[in-house]
Amino acid sequence: MKRYKVTVTTNASGVATAYTPRVSGELVQIEYVKTDFENGVDFTITDEATGKNLWVENDVNASAMRSPRAPTHTTAGVASLYAASGVAVNDRIGLANTRVKIAIASGGNVKSGTFHVLVA
Repeated sequence: MKRYKVTVTTNASGVATAYTPRVSGELVQIEYVKTDFENGVDFTITDEATGKNLWVENDVNASAMRSPRAPTHTTAGVASLYAASGVAVNDRIGLANTRVKIAIASGGNVKSGTFHVLVA
């Protein structure tokens, strides 16, 4: 497993965009470590190559950790469901020679936070 650490600092408008180096593998988790982003910061974290959402959350106030997963499908393109209850079967998100794009909004004037992206 590899850890990619990205510190993001906003501009005077409270926005910023930062990237990991190119990564390949399965996304295991993303950890946000609050330094001094304003309460209510918004994250949009995506796969740069495809635009696929990895973590999108608004109004974050404290350090947090997420383990993003995506729904799986059969070879016929139908959602895979667990048993009769119809609960989606999720799996890790694959990343192939792409960067993880971290976009921040409402972060405050020249404030920062750090993201740890874990890829297996």
